[in-house]
Amino acid sequence: MKIIIGSDHAGFALKEKVSAKLKNDGFTVVDVGPETADRVDYPVYGSKVGRLVAAKEGDYGIVICGSGIGISIAANKVDGIRAALCGEPLSAKLAREHNDANVLALGARLIGEAMAMEIVDTFLHTAFAGGRHSDRLALIAEIERSR
Repeated sequence: MKIIIGSDHAGFALKEKVSAKLKNDGFTVVDVGPETADRVDYPVYGSKVGRLVAAKEGDYGIVICGSGIGISIAANKVDGIRAALCGEPLSAKLAREHNDANVLALGARLIGEAMAMEIVDTFLHTAFAGGRHSDRLALIAEIERSR
């Protein structure tokens, strides 16, 4: 499985740790940046991850900024992206089961490293439930087409 990951400066350290864990767990990781913790703008990296996931260049994306809010908003501007900001494993599970979320957003200043790793594991190992949830995703796709 291929994971596309990106962050801003506030999420850089956590991005590096998540990337290392994913590689250790056997995932292919594509890091779109940044390469240092120098100040950068989260919309650049949220949209990079979103575009690659929407283009099927990766199975899922992970975006990280200080709160997770800004970078998830940026990723969600890309058609076909369903980025979910998760602060604990249950949200990650439901985001995958009910919403078929394809990008996970994390807030590096709000959760610890151990919690982040548990959220990532839950997100990547939970399947979409389908059924009635598929009808709702079709409605979301319709909204995207009507823009």
